[in-house]
Amino acid sequence: MNVPTTTVEKARTSALPRSTWRQQLGGTLLGRFAPKGGEPALDETDEQARAPQRGWPVARALLGSPGAVVGIIVLSLIVLVALTAGHLYPGDPLDMAGQPLLAPGEDWQFPLGTDALGRDIAAGLAHGAQVSLLVGVAAALVSVVLGTMMGAAAGYFGGRVDGTLTWLIEIFQTTPSFLLVVVVVSITQSTVGIIAVVIGLTSWDTVARLVRAEFRALLNADFVLAARTVGYSTRWIIFREVLPNALPSIIITASVIVASAILTESSLSFLGVGDPNRISWGSMIGSGRDMLRSALYLTEIPGAEMVTTVF
Repeated sequence: MNVPTTTVEKARTSALPRSTWRQQLGGTLLGRFAPKGGEPALDETDEQARAPQRGWPVARALLGSPGAVVGIIVLSLIVLVALTAGHLYPGDPLDMAGQPLLAPGEDWQFPLGTDALGRDIAAGLAHGAQVSLLVGVAAALVSVVLGTMMGAAAGYFGGRVDGTLTWLIEIFQTTPSFLLVVVVVSITQSTVGIIAVVIGLTSWDTVARLVRAEFRALLNADFVLAARTVGYSTRWIIFREVLPNALPSIIITASVIVASAILTESSLSFLGVGDPNRISWGSMIGSGRDMLRSALYLTEIPGAEMVTTVF
């Protein structure tokens, strides 16, 4: 008796063990399936059946877009400069390095010129990249971890838990986040670490609402009902079944939070409430705003660097 091909494929698919969240994320973002260590390898027929799913579609799409390629190259160069800033410019970027107000190209020892205090603008850009990227990544990490926990609890348990956490999320959404950051930073000590944590604590509501919506949409999915029927624990269902399906959206939101955190930190430094011991793109723009007509490059260069990084 000949069994239909679709039936065989369904049987093979159901016979495959459930992959971990890392494999699910990899399959979502990279479009390929990586069997777990210790699991039986797929035979030749299975490999042929899964052939259309293999490859790197995301990488091919990025490489096929000139804008994406340029963006990746520019961002990689900025990260490289930030990591090697201490070797490229070993001195303190806040120290006087040369004659004040040297225009870009006027002295090749300072290719981007100097500011009103004789500080090297190129050194400030390199060390300012460290501050901006550190604040952006740290704030995104804090907001993603806190928002994922709150959103997962609200979406999975529902009822009073959902109502209480949703009320808390709405409070943070209706409160001006930048004003709250300014108040907290002004009260506490203005360091890069505190600024990053405060920005992260005021940005978690976006992640929480996203994760809550994803959990509510996936709560009645077949694989969740099957996990409950088998008897998996709540922690297993949350972290191994539902959360992996929300990771792509969380990753995209985290990238937006990184850009927003960089802009927030630059705004704080521009207003003079940033870390006074660290140079930042915002502080460089703020120090040059009084000389827009005579030395526009003092604000133009760090502003262009910040815009290039964020957008």
